[in-house]
Amino acid sequence: MHGSVSPTGAGLGLRRPHLSSLLEAIPSAIEFLELAPENWIGAGARLSNALEKITERTILVAHGLSLNLGGRDPIDTKFLARVGQFLDRYDVKLYGDHLSYCADAGYLYELLPVPFTEESARYMASRIIQVQDTLKRRIVVENASYYCSPGQQISELEFILLVLEQADCLLLLDVNNVYVNSVNHGYDPRQFVADLPPERIAYTHIAGHSGSSPDMIIDTHGSPVVDPVWELLDDVYEQFGLIPTLLERDENIPCLSEVVTEIGRINAIQDRFGI
Repeated sequence: MHGSVSPTGAGLGLRRPHLSSLLEAIPSAIEFLELAPENWIGAGARLSNALEKITERTILVAHGLSLNLGGRDPIDTKFLARVGQFLDRYDVKLYGDHLSYCADAGYLYELLPVPFTEESARYMASRIIQVQDTLKRRIVVENASYYCSPGQQISELEFILLVLEQADCLLLLDVNNVYVNSVNHGYDPRQFVADLPPERIAYTHIAGHSGSSPDMIIDTHGSPVVDPVWELLDDVYEQFGLIPTLLERDENIPCLSEVVTEIGRINAIQDRFGI
């Protein structure tokens, strides 16, 4: 399978408000960009040309929203074929989606939790294998934030480990999601990270969240990264060594220079660990 080349350093989620600035110049702090293929497949000539210019200057990875890996609807093979064409056209190095579901007889426009059971893990792994066989590449699945766990029989960690092993896929470790879930569900985020298989981790995400109460926080990607998440990223590097890390911002998106300042903190941490 191809598509196994990983990015390095610090990255940014590509959002259209930053497109014109990135076309002028990609700041040196940013070594790779990530996008959701659904937001670009079928885009008009102006956006397609802009994306081509950007990909000539940096590494591109893709993090999808609608594979519906945990859902009961059949994998959308027509959509998957379009994704494959997109990945090839823009030389996308890594592609994946979330360990969740987002459709049930039609798209629900939300990433919803799957039951943490051995049966559910086997089912999701089988769908990941189908996607990987179709695309002829290993995909990267992200640990998702969740606020309830219906039908849970095993832990979130056990579920993730089963999926990774049975599907032989890679992990996009969302550090913010680990922290959010640890607060909301009462576990030790450092131990969670320590129990992950390092050989599976392709890259990491960090992002901001909002707090509605001391024991309930919401993964919004709408504010700066908080200190406990930065500290957990430190722990990830301590545990596994240097891993490419990408900043996500999806709400209240500031200008590129402000986002780059936050990416500079990733650079500084990585410098400290010798990147």
